[in-house]
Order: sequence, then C-alpha cells, then structure tokens
Amino acid sequence: MTSVRNNLMPPGLVTNLEEVLLSKKKKKNKENNEDNNENSTKESNEEGNESAEPSTSDSDSSKPVVLVTNGDGIESPGLVYLVEALVRDGLYNVHVCAPQSDKSMSGHSVTLQETVAVNSAEINGAIAYEVSGTPVDCVSLALSGALFSWSKPALVISGINRGSSCGHHMFYSGVVAGAREALLCGVPSLSISLNWKKDESQEKDFKDAVTVCLPLINAAIRDIEKGTFPKSCSLNVEIPTAPLTNKGFKFTKQSMWRSTLCWQAVSTSRYAGQFMSNQQSLGLQLAQLSRDASAAGAARRLSTQKKNLVEIESVGAAGKSDTSRVKKFFRLEFVEKEQQDSDEDLDFRALDNGFVAITPLSLHSRTQTETEAEAEAEAAAAEWVFTALAEDPQQSTTTES
Repeated sequence: MTSVRNNLMPPGLVTNLEEVLLSKKKKKNKENNEDNNENSTKESNEEGNESAEPSTSDSDSSKPVVLVTNGDGIESPGLVYLVEALVRDGLYNVHVCAPQSDKSMSGHSVTLQETVAVNSAEINGAIAYEVSGTPVDCVSLALSGALFSWSKPALVISGINRGSSCGHHMFYSGVVAGAREALLCGVPSLSISLNWKKDESQEKDFKDAVTVCLPLINAAIRDIEKGTFPKSCSLNVEIPTAPLTNKGFKFTKQSMWRSTLCWQAVSTSRYAGQFMSNQQSLGLQLAQLSRDASAAGAARRLSTQKKNLVEIESVGAAGKSDTSRVKKFFRLEFVEKEQQDSDEDLDFRALDNGFVAITPLSLHSRTQTETEAEAEAEAAAAEWVFTALAEDPQQSTTTES
C-alpha cells in the first residue's frame, strides 16, 4: 500500500505569503492610480496653461499687430493709457517696445558700439519690453525680427507724449523719430503728442487724449488693411491742451516754429553732480583708477652707482588734476517765444486754436522735384484724413489749405 503524503505548507507560512501578495497587489494598484492621476493632472495643467495664455501671444496672427513706442519712457501715463485702451478694445495684437527712461528730446539718435539691455515689462494684456536706448533703437530692434517673431506690424504708434512736437521741434523729438524710423523701414506710423501746459494740464488729460485719437488709429489700421492708407508719409498728431473740447481734426502744414534754446551757466560746486548720471560717475571713477594704476606701473626704479640710492621716474602727471584746464557746467532749457506767423493752417497755430493738428511728414529729399513729390504726398494724406474721419459722424474734420 502506497501512502501519499500531502506536501502542505504550514498554515502560518501561507498566511504570510497571502499578506505579501496582497500588499504587492495594493502597491501596484496605488502606483497605477498615481500614474493616472499624474497624467490627468499634467493634461489638466497643459490645458490650463493653454487657456491662460494671453490673446496677445507672439504667435497670435488672427488680429493686426500694433507696435507702440514713445519718447517719455515706458512708464509714462500717455503710453500706458493708450496701450490699455487698445488692449481693452480687443481689436489688435498689441506689442510695446519703449525706452526705459525719458528720451523725449533724443531726436533720431541710435546706440552704437554699446550693449542695449532689454527687459520684459508689465502692461496688462500686451507683450511689452523696456529698452535701455532711444525710441529709434526701440523701433529698429522691434522691426528687426530679433525681439519679436514678426518683423512688420500693421502700424507703429509713437506716443502719447507730454508736450507738443510742432514745427522744428520735430527734429529734436524722440516721439516723432520713433514714427519716422518706422516710415524708413516701410511701416505706416503715427506720432501723437499732447500739448501739455505746466500748472494747467493733469494726468487724466492723457486718458482724454486717448479717447480723441482712437478713431484716427482705428481708421488708419482699417485702411492699411485695405491698402488705401498713405504710404509715403507718417502722420504727426498734435492734441490740444483740453482734448475733449477740441474743435475737430485739422490737416496742417509743418511750421518753422521752435522754442528758443537757452543755455545757462550753473555753479560747478553746487550743481555739477546733478549733471552726471550714475554710469558717467562710475566711468570717471574707473578712468581715474586706471590712470593711477598706469602711473604706478609706469614708474621705473633706476639703480644708480651710489648704493642705497633709488630714484623714481614718474611718467607725466597721471592721476593728478590739471589745474590749467577749465571745466564749466551748463543747463539747456527750451523757452517759448511769441510766434508771429498768422497762417491758420500751420501746425502750432491750429493747435493753439483748439484743433487736433495732423501734419504729414515725408521722406522726400529737397534735391528731388520735391514740389511735385511732396505736394502729391500731402494731397494723398489730406484726402485720407478727410475721407477716413468723415465716416465717423461724431468727428469733424477741416482740411482747407
């Protein structure tokens, strides 16, 4: 008789194995659940990030691109109110590239052989950068394709700046230079200024100025897309001191008006430090240290035949002030003077009379048959101003010449 022996494991060992297997199963299920949760969380975050992206992202091509710059600096109320209004309307993809500090009288200057710093800036709803350069630097950089993914916006708006840019002030003006640079690059442009008066104007006047110029901006972009906007000139827009009580838009001619440039000598001991920026001050200190080091290194010890005698030969007077040189400090101020020209169609005269003055600025050289070319450009601009704004019944337009 054969006996069969049951190879049964001890009950205690079986129980332990069951517990181990159950533990592993639970752990595996937990890991699977965590993976699923992680994937769903990742997908949810990605969807949230996509929905959180502003409508003004660099890749958004559904709306016309508008580039805004100015001369007063990126924190100036004129630029901020204008950008906020353009974003609020939701019609455009708004980008900003503006000086980080006041460059309102920089003219058409550029920064060469120096590094220009660019930092992102916060203006709700717009992609904005501040640049350690001039308005022309800002526009040139923005249109180069190096900063933004695009290189040609529908329109460049320079402003709204504090103080008028009529007459010969256009040559000094940074806000006009920003628009002129866009024109040089083949991009339609507007420069906008508010006729700011000391002790009379208030910051809220910039909001009113935005209200006044928005119809012109909208008309410009509308006709740029149609191909009917003047291509050979930029428009300089001057808004009167009391924007909301203006008498309408008036097409004007550039005048010979300018303020008197008044230079005044100031005390060297009292005011010298005020005319020196931090970078200039640091540069002078470094230059002085360099001169001192050069003098020390250039000093030579000459051994002579006499023992224990050392002579020092110093090279020049490096590191020492030259008392024979005269240093003076001056301050430049613009002083307004009475204008004798009574032509009502000049920019400054129309502005003083309460009109929004619109002046075309062309690139035609005086060596060309400029009477024909300029007259043609002005006629095209005048016709556009009249027809574009005439479509808005709330806007009155005057274009007599």
